[in-house]
Amino acid sequence: MHAAAIRFDLHVPQSRSLKAKRAVIRPVVDGLRHRLHCSVAETGFQDQWQRAEVTVALVAASDGHLRDMIDTVERFVRTAADVEVLDVEVAHFDTEGTLA
Repeated sequence: MHAAAIRFDLHVPQSRSLKAKRAVIRPVVDGLRHRLHCSVAETGFQDQWQRAEVTVALVAASDGHLRDMIDTVERFVRTAADVEVLDVEVAHFDTEGTLA
């Protein structure tokens, strides 16, 4: 089994309120959850209007499949409307649970 956690640091430049930010971030989180079947949560910057941190957890049977999933998730987030990706961190764990 292989697992990964991906943390996205996002900028929402058009946001002028928390409600506006949530309206932009919600489709990203819901799309990852429902279309790509990922575990995902907004994990940081909840009180800032133009910043968001979204973390995605992935598990796959093979390393190759996990890498494909990571690429798909990153492409999905990078093409989201009204969101700029400031940083991406990927933690990839192998079958023994060590950081790969």
